[in-house]
Amino acid sequence: MQPDEMIKARPVEATPRRFLTLALPIMLAHVTEPLLGLVDTAAIGRLNDIPMLGAVAIGAIFFDFMFWGLGSLRPSTAGLTAQAVGAGSDYAVRLTAYRALIVATLLGLVMVLFRSPFIDLALYLLSPGEAVQHAARTYIGIRIWSAPFALANYAILGSLIGRGRTDLGLWLQVSINAVKVTLAVLLVAVAGFGIAGAAVGTLLAEAAGTALGLAVMVRLGVFSGPVAFKDLTDPKALKRLLGVNVDIMIRTLALLTAFGFFTSESGRMGDVTLAANQVLNLLFLLSVYFLDGFATAGEQLCGQAIGARDEKGFRQSVSLVLRFSVLTGLALTGLIFAVGNQMIGLIATHADIRTYADDYLIYAALTPLAGALAFAFDGIFIGATWTKAMRNLMLLALAIYFSAFATLSDWGNAGLWIAILIFLFVRGVGQGIAYPWLVRRAFAR
Repeated sequence: MQPDEMIKARPVEATPRRFLTLALPIMLAHVTEPLLGLVDTAAIGRLNDIPMLGAVAIGAIFFDFMFWGLGSLRPSTAGLTAQAVGAGSDYAVRLTAYRALIVATLLGLVMVLFRSPFIDLALYLLSPGEAVQHAARTYIGIRIWSAPFALANYAILGSLIGRGRTDLGLWLQVSINAVKVTLAVLLVAVAGFGIAGAAVGTLLAEAAGTALGLAVMVRLGVFSGPVAFKDLTDPKALKRLLGVNVDIMIRTLALLTAFGFFTSESGRMGDVTLAANQVLNLLFLLSVYFLDGFATAGEQLCGQAIGARDEKGFRQSVSLVLRFSVLTGLALTGLIFAVGNQMIGLIATHADIRTYADDYLIYAALTPLAGALAFAFDGIFIGATWTKAMRNLMLLALAIYFSAFATLSDWGNAGLWIAILIFLFVRGVGQGIAYPWLVRRAFAR
């Protein structure tokens, strides 16, 4: 008998209470994420060794790029798992988890096996001084062994989110950070292992996170039954998993390109402009924690509704995501308008930077509202696995962004900010225009 022979669909519970129950733990988890980089920086910084501090910064750039690109494992696994939950197929949930973990392990091993050329290329592009380069090779060379664990943690988190257990996702993220903080203090500050200790601490924290995550999944019964090898290696299912991952990866790299271009052009306008824009960008990044939490809740609810063929539940879920995201974006814009000057004063100490940032605060304040629709529809599209449309619309928005800046370049920093606002707004509007056609196709009888 086929494991999925007896399937009972699970209609989605699209209520504000359920939505916030999913969203709030993810928001809190996002707040803990910067701690990983901050702990290494703080521990090494107390040693008063400039090359080591520079090496940690180089390592952060290296792993942000590598892991962000492959971070597509988290949303792709969440969307596919949510659809399996909606379809009432525990077997499909298991298959999705196994496939995601296998892909994560293989990608992580590729990073480990080809670590030397990866490190050489990164150091060539970043061109640090000789002392920093030597320390960076030590740090990256050790920490890169965490790649299989870090990517497995993306897959585990995606599986938990897809099952609607964002509370456990928060617990795992906090646990990883707690282990990281403890090991950083012990290995760097107490044992005196320096840059190597910081790298080993992160490696062990990621490994501990994987062990805890797998234990949680076992407790939830994700691995409670066997899976047939022919189902696990089904070409159609593997193609779908890889296709969704590649689409999200391209979307993520395009997003990184947009903000990388923003930083690059800021630097071309002078050191004060670069520093002020980075301060202002922090205000937007704080807003992202809230908006991304709503998007993640949307992944689970919309994915479950798609799997259950529950069109009413899907539309209710979409309504929740859009309402909470837009209203929160509006509230955050108002908050930044109200207290943005005070926040700039807390972040920046240099008078010129504070004054310059104050002059452009109005643009930074508009970013949460301009990006609210884009974040909301990202969650909806990922849950429904409309990733090809999301990818194409992202690339279109990126092209419009570059064109807008080329047109507005004579306006200097104001033109740059207007271009990024256009980019955020156009992404959301484009997805909104595509949505009616996509939802009709998804529920066509």
